[in-house]
Amino acid sequence: MRLVARHEKVSRLLAVFGFSQVFSGDEQVRLDLIRCKFRNLMVTQTTKMRRVDPVIQFSVFTPNRLGRLHDLIRLMGAQSVHVLALMVLDTTDSAIIRLVVDDPDGARELLVREGFPFTESHLIVVEAGPTELNQLMAALLEAELNINYLYSFMLGPEGKPLMGLSIEDNETAEQALKRHQFKTLKQGDISR
Repeated sequence: MRLVARHEKVSRLLAVFGFSQVFSGDEQVRLDLIRCKFRNLMVTQTTKMRRVDPVIQFSVFTPNRLGRLHDLIRLMGAQSVHVLALMVLDTTDSAIIRLVVDDPDGARELLVREGFPFTESHLIVVEAGPTELNQLMAALLEAELNINYLYSFMLGPEGKPLMGLSIEDNETAEQALKRHQFKTLKQGDISR
């Protein structure tokens, strides 16, 4: 009885994964087929999910004190969280440290654990070298989009120059940039 019930479960799983006919023969072979199909499905789903995640920017709020930026960067490095882009805005009393990292989950955990107040936002990241800056600005102007701020990355994948842009409408900006043949990157493209 248990063998029949197990056989029916295996047959249902085969059907779920797109195998319309039940294969005769060794049940272990059929289970291995299911495992293989499931692993491929999970790899495909993970790859798709990483590709569509927007790039996360952390804005860390801190008193404007000597060594505070060093403390943050040191803590990140100790946890193998690598800073890919960085911009600091300071006033007399406080500073906002904007950064993009290769491991947003690790950075988030670290910032919470160490008591750094922060916010997260999505950033448009685009491949653009010095000779393409004019075309980049023209594409955004044509789409009538305001740039809140922008800053460059230290190095992009494959050593290509990258710009991070905070724009009022990220979806419209991505469409405009793609129309003008600019490559936009997602978190999965810059993460480990």
